[in-house]
Amino acid sequence: VQLQASGGGLVQAGGSLRLSCAASGLTFSNYGMAWFRQAPGQEREFVSYIRWSNGRTSYADSVKGRFTISRDNAKNTVYLQMNNLKPEDTAVYYCAAEQWGPSRTTITPGGMHYWGKGTQVTVSS
Repeated sequence: VQLQASGGGLVQAGGSLRLSCAASGLTFSNYGMAWFRQAPGQEREFVSYIRWSNGRTSYADSVKGRFTISRDNAKNTVYLQMNNLKPEDTAVYYCAAEQWGPSRTTITPGGMHYWGKGTQVTVSS
């Protein structure tokens, strides 16, 4: 299984980026897909999730109204549209996959089955 994240970069505060995560080696439509992020010296934190069954989405409070997760099962790809970016959004962003997920009410890194390598997002003030 491979998850390849891309689309990160350097952007000014208020700008936008669109992250993509292309999956291979799994039956993508059977997996809940998530985005997490990790800033230097901090723990990896949940950002967003999209369910395999009905496409319902979840977001961390810190990104609600600014980020949008979506998926294209035909392309085995999950996206994260990030608008109105803030300096505190600076982190390495990781995509993750959970078969038949979510298995828990609270979505945590420990619940994921597969991880991508991450893409750096840097927001300047």
